[in-house]
Amino acid sequence: LVWKVARPKLPNYHSPIIHRIGGRDQLLFQGCDLVTSLDPLTGEKIWETAGATTECVASLATDGERVFTSGGYPKNHVAAMRADGSGTIEWENTSRVYVPSMLVKDGYLYAVMDSGVAMCWNSKTGETLWKERLGRGTSGSPVLVGDHIYSGDEYGQFSVFVADPKAFRIVATNQLGNEMLSTPTICGGRIFARVAERDGDTRQEKLYCLETE
Repeated sequence: LVWKVARPKLPNYHSPIIHRIGGRDQLLFQGCDLVTSLDPLTGEKIWETAGATTECVASLATDGERVFTSGGYPKNHVAAMRADGSGTIEWENTSRVYVPSMLVKDGYLYAVMDSGVAMCWNSKTGETLWKERLGRGTSGSPVLVGDHIYSGDEYGQFSVFVADPKAFRIVATNQLGNEMLSTPTICGGRIFARVAERDGDTRQEKLYCLETE
Protein backbone atom coordinates (compact mmCIF):
# COMPACT_ATOMS: atom_id res chain seq x y z
CA LEU A 1 0.00 0.00 0.00
CA VAL A 2 1.59 3.27 -1.16
CA TRP A 3 -1.00 5.72 0.15
CA LYS A 4 -4.57 5.85 1.41
CA VAL A 5 -6.94 8.83 1.67
CA ALA A 6 -10.32 8.75 3.42
CA ARG A 7 -13.41 9.84 1.48
CA PRO A 8 -16.82 10.94 2.84
CA LYS A 9 -19.15 8.06 3.69
CA LEU A 10 -21.68 8.89 0.98
CA PRO A 11 -22.87 6.88 -2.06
CA ASN A 12 -20.76 7.70 -5.12
CA TYR A 13 -19.85 5.90 -8.34
CA HIS A 14 -17.30 8.17 -9.98
CA SER A 15 -13.96 6.78 -11.21
CA PRO A 16 -10.91 8.98 -10.53
CA ILE A 17 -9.02 10.25 -13.55
CA ILE A 18 -5.56 11.78 -14.03
CA HIS A 19 -5.27 15.04 -15.98
CA ARG A 20 -2.25 17.29 -16.42
CA ILE A 21 -3.21 20.77 -15.22
CA GLY A 22 -0.93 23.67 -14.32
CA GLY A 23 2.19 21.73 -15.29
CA ARG A 24 1.55 18.79 -12.98
CA ASP A 25 -0.41 15.53 -12.94
CA GLN A 26 -3.55 15.70 -10.80
CA LEU A 27 -5.78 12.83 -9.72
CA LEU A 28 -9.29 14.29 -9.84
CA PHE A 29 -12.48 13.14 -8.11
CA GLN A 30 -16.01 14.47 -8.08
CA GLY A 31 -18.98 13.56 -5.93
CA CYS A 32 -19.78 13.55 -2.19
CA ASP A 33 -20.54 17.29 -2.70
CA LEU A 34 -16.84 17.90 -3.45
CA VAL A 35 -14.32 18.28 -6.25
CA THR A 36 -10.92 16.97 -5.13
CA SER A 37 -7.42 17.04 -6.61
CA LEU A 38 -4.69 14.74 -5.26
CA ASP A 39 -1.07 14.07 -6.17
CA PRO A 40 -1.35 10.63 -7.84
CA LEU A 41 2.06 9.52 -6.50
CA THR A 42 1.69 10.55 -2.86
CA GLY A 43 -2.02 11.10 -2.19
CA GLU A 44 -1.26 14.64 -1.03
CA LYS A 45 -4.28 16.91 -1.38
CA ILE A 46 -3.53 19.61 -3.95
CA TRP A 47 -6.94 21.27 -3.56
CA GLU A 48 -10.50 20.46 -2.61
CA THR A 49 -13.67 22.52 -2.88
CA ALA A 50 -17.44 22.19 -2.78
CA GLY A 51 -19.04 22.10 -6.19
CA ALA A 52 -20.23 18.68 -7.35
CA THR A 53 -23.48 16.96 -6.49
CA THR A 54 -23.63 14.19 -3.88
CA GLU A 55 -23.74 11.27 -6.32
CA CYS A 56 -21.72 11.30 -9.55
CA VAL A 57 -20.87 8.57 -12.06
CA ALA A 58 -18.97 10.32 -14.89
CA SER A 59 -15.25 11.11 -14.78
CA LEU A 60 -14.12 14.73 -14.91
CA ALA A 61 -13.08 16.42 -18.15
CA THR A 62 -10.81 19.48 -18.45
CA ASP A 63 -9.61 22.04 -20.96
CA GLY A 64 -6.56 22.84 -18.81
CA GLU A 65 -8.15 25.91 -17.21
CA ARG A 66 -11.47 24.47 -16.05
CA VAL A 67 -12.68 21.11 -14.83
CA PHE A 68 -16.14 20.07 -15.99
CA THR A 69 -18.30 18.28 -13.46
CA SER A 70 -21.62 16.52 -13.97
CA GLY A 71 -24.01 14.66 -11.71
CA GLY A 72 -27.58 13.49 -11.31
CA TYR A 73 -28.46 13.34 -7.60
CA PRO A 74 -29.96 15.17 -5.79
CA LYS A 75 -30.09 17.42 -8.87
CA ASN A 76 -28.90 17.37 -12.48
CA HIS A 77 -25.94 19.59 -13.21
CA VAL A 78 -23.13 20.31 -15.65
CA ALA A 79 -20.66 22.92 -14.43
CA ALA A 80 -17.35 24.52 -15.34
CA MET A 81 -15.10 25.13 -12.31
CA ARG A 82 -11.74 26.89 -12.31
CA ALA A 83 -9.03 24.23 -12.00
CA ASP A 84 -7.10 26.17 -9.36
CA GLY A 85 -8.93 25.14 -6.18
CA SER A 86 -10.66 28.52 -5.83
CA GLY A 87 -14.10 26.95 -6.14
CA THR A 88 -15.10 29.52 -8.77
CA ILE A 89 -17.97 28.26 -10.94
CA GLU A 90 -17.77 29.96 -14.34
CA TRP A 91 -21.03 28.53 -15.66
CA GLU A 92 -23.59 25.85 -14.82
CA ASN A 93 -26.74 24.30 -16.30
CA THR A 94 -29.22 21.53 -15.42
CA SER A 95 -28.46 19.05 -18.23
CA ARG A 96 -28.58 15.39 -17.12
CA VAL A 97 -25.15 13.96 -17.96
CA TYR A 98 -25.21 11.60 -14.99
CA VAL A 99 -23.60 8.37 -16.24
CA PRO A 100 -21.62 9.03 -19.48
CA SER A 101 -18.43 11.10 -19.17
CA MET A 102 -17.94 14.26 -21.24
CA LEU A 103 -15.22 15.18 -23.77
CA VAL A 104 -13.28 18.38 -24.51
CA LYS A 105 -11.76 19.27 -27.87
CA ASP A 106 -10.37 22.61 -29.05
CA GLY A 107 -12.34 24.73 -26.59
CA TYR A 108 -15.64 22.87 -26.90
CA LEU A 109 -17.35 20.45 -24.50
CA TYR A 110 -19.23 17.48 -25.95
CA ALA A 111 -21.61 15.14 -24.15
CA VAL A 112 -24.07 12.35 -24.77
CA MET A 113 -26.72 12.69 -22.10
CA ASP A 114 -28.35 9.73 -20.35
CA SER A 115 -31.37 10.25 -22.62
CA GLY A 116 -29.25 9.70 -25.76
CA VAL A 117 -29.20 13.37 -26.79
CA ALA A 118 -25.81 14.70 -27.96
CA MET A 119 -24.76 18.21 -26.99
CA CYS A 120 -22.00 20.71 -27.64
CA TRP A 121 -21.16 23.70 -25.46
CA ASN A 122 -18.56 26.45 -25.63
CA SER A 123 -16.28 25.29 -22.80
CA LYS A 124 -15.43 28.86 -21.75
CA THR A 125 -18.91 30.39 -21.69
CA GLY A 126 -21.29 27.44 -21.45
CA GLU A 127 -23.20 28.59 -24.54
CA THR A 128 -25.16 25.72 -26.11
CA LEU A 129 -24.08 25.41 -29.74
CA TRP A 130 -26.24 22.45 -30.69
CA LYS A 131 -28.44 19.77 -29.14
CA GLU A 132 -29.60 16.80 -31.22
CA ARG A 133 -31.05 13.32 -30.77
CA LEU A 134 -28.34 10.64 -31.25
CA GLY A 135 -29.89 7.47 -29.83
CA ARG A 136 -31.90 6.25 -26.87
CA GLY A 137 -30.90 5.74 -23.22
CA THR A 138 -27.09 5.76 -22.89
CA SER A 139 -24.77 4.46 -20.15
CA GLY A 140 -21.41 4.08 -21.94
CA SER A 141 -19.20 7.13 -22.40
CA PRO A 142 -18.44 8.60 -25.82
CA VAL A 143 -14.85 8.19 -27.09
CA LEU A 144 -12.97 10.81 -29.12
CA VAL A 145 -10.57 9.73 -31.89
CA GLY A 146 -9.27 12.52 -34.09
CA ASP A 147 -12.30 14.52 -35.16
CA HIS A 148 -14.83 11.76 -34.57
CA ILE A 149 -16.83 10.74 -31.50
CA TYR A 150 -17.95 7.12 -31.06
CA SER A 151 -20.95 6.30 -28.86
CA GLY A 152 -23.21 3.30 -28.25
CA ASP A 153 -26.62 3.43 -26.62
CA GLU A 154 -28.22 0.86 -24.29
CA TYR A 155 -30.07 -0.78 -27.20
CA GLY A 156 -26.99 -1.56 -29.31
CA GLN A 157 -27.09 1.41 -31.67
CA PHE A 158 -23.46 2.36 -32.32
CA SER A 159 -22.99 5.83 -33.81
CA VAL A 160 -20.14 7.98 -35.06
CA PHE A 161 -20.50 11.76 -35.26
CA VAL A 162 -18.14 14.66 -35.93
CA ALA A 163 -16.66 16.77 -33.11
CA ASP A 164 -17.70 20.00 -34.84
CA PRO A 165 -19.12 22.96 -32.87
CA LYS A 166 -20.77 24.38 -35.99
CA ALA A 167 -23.15 21.50 -36.67
CA PHE A 168 -24.19 18.01 -35.57
CA ARG A 169 -23.14 15.56 -38.29
CA ILE A 170 -23.62 11.78 -38.16
CA VAL A 171 -20.97 9.78 -40.03
CA ALA A 172 -22.28 6.25 -39.45
CA THR A 173 -24.84 4.27 -37.45
CA ASN A 174 -24.72 0.49 -36.98
CA GLN A 175 -26.53 -2.04 -34.83
CA LEU A 176 -24.37 -4.18 -32.50
CA GLY A 177 -26.50 -6.70 -30.61
CA ASN A 178 -29.44 -5.21 -28.76
CA GLU A 179 -27.86 -4.13 -25.46
CA MET A 180 -24.73 -2.04 -24.87
CA LEU A 181 -23.91 -0.63 -21.45
CA SER A 182 -20.11 -0.33 -21.65
CA THR A 183 -17.76 2.26 -23.16
CA PRO A 184 -16.12 1.22 -26.45
CA THR A 185 -12.32 0.93 -26.56
CA ILE A 186 -10.43 2.04 -29.66
CA CYS A 187 -6.85 0.94 -30.28
CA GLY A 188 -4.67 0.27 -33.33
CA GLY A 189 -7.36 1.14 -35.83
CA ARG A 190 -9.88 -1.23 -34.24
CA ILE A 191 -13.00 -0.70 -32.16
CA PHE A 192 -13.67 -3.13 -29.31
CA ALA A 193 -17.25 -3.16 -28.05
CA ARG A 194 -18.81 -5.39 -25.40
CA VAL A 195 -22.48 -5.94 -26.18
CA ALA A 196 -25.25 -8.40 -25.40
CA GLU A 197 -27.91 -10.10 -27.47
CA ARG A 198 -31.24 -10.92 -25.86
CA ASP A 199 -33.58 -13.59 -27.22
CA GLY A 200 -36.53 -14.02 -24.90
CA ASP A 201 -35.12 -14.98 -21.50
CA THR A 202 -31.66 -15.73 -22.93
CA ARG A 203 -28.91 -13.13 -22.73
CA GLN A 204 -25.53 -13.76 -24.41
CA GLU A 205 -22.63 -11.29 -24.12
CA LYS A 206 -20.28 -10.85 -27.08
CA LEU A 207 -17.12 -8.88 -27.79
CA TYR A 208 -17.02 -7.21 -31.19
CA CYS A 209 -13.79 -6.10 -32.90
CA LEU A 210 -14.41 -3.74 -35.82
CA GLU A 211 -11.93 -2.32 -38.33
CA THR A 212 -12.10 1.48 -38.63
CA GLU A 213 -10.45 1.62 -42.05
